[in-house]
Amino acid sequence: MAWSEGVEETRLLIAPDVNAIGNGLGQFLSLRHPKSGKATCYLFKNGTLQELNWFKQSYGSWFLGDYVCEDGRLYTATIVDPVFIMLPIFEEARMKKRDDPGKFRQLDEIMFVNSYPGYQHLIPIAENCMQVVCEIKEIGSSKFFRLDDSKVLAWLCYKVHQLKQILPTLDKNYAARDKKDTLTDAISILGEYLEDEPWLKLLCDHLKLNLLDATMKAPVIEFHPTAPDNSLGSSNQLQGKSGNERKTTRPGKQPKKVKVEKDSRNIKDMFSRASRK
Repeated sequence: MAWSEGVEETRLLIAPDVNAIGNGLGQFLSLRHPKSGKATCYLFKNGTLQELNWFKQSYGSWFLGDYVCEDGRLYTATIVDPVFIMLPIFEEARMKKRDDPGKFRQLDEIMFVNSYPGYQHLIPIAENCMQVVCEIKEIGSSKFFRLDDSKVLAWLCYKVHQLKQILPTLDKNYAARDKKDTLTDAISILGEYLEDEPWLKLLCDHLKLNLLDATMKAPVIEFHPTAPDNSLGSSNQLQGKSGNERKTTRPGKQPKKVKVEKDSRNIKDMFSRASRK
């Protein structure tokens, strides 16, 4: 499988089955991450955009039939709402200044991003995204789009509502949390794909939440982009120490507090976003 131009290596990828329609061919696109702005690899297949994450233990490889794949990383592709990925592009395209709401632009202008030709492949789905968060004007046979803050806020509130319904069903720990904590968790998850200014602040102000409190609480599993100088061929090895074993205590004695190891790793460190040079 060719993961990037000029690189022919076999990798193991787990991805949703979207072969029911279309020709089944996918493309790996280098796009800007909506939070960090760094180049990040996405899979675009049959009109569906998927983000790539990977996990690798210190040592490992895969047996694929009669072939041994030396790269022991496990790549996963998960469907992501393309509006998150395009939101920074829409924001830049309107060229908003202070109280001026900005300019209406045509689709091909908005989707042209210097050094990122991958956005051109998203043009077939871009108009549907624009209808969600943009004002639209038609002049003759031409359409012009401009990002609308009120539409973005309504879309974000809908995402929060969805997460508030889903999170309590994940496990008993989430189910036991109160409504405010669940709301904060939802904001934190969305914060992985949104810039603090203006979108997270706009959302927190609307929900009467403190932006700092909402962004300090990270979700249980948090994906991080890899360093800019890392490519799909780089690895992220785990060298965390194992946790302390429990010891029995004598009756009448207070159990000792478990010492938290400084070098231990959180589960969120086991995943990283795949990026391209």
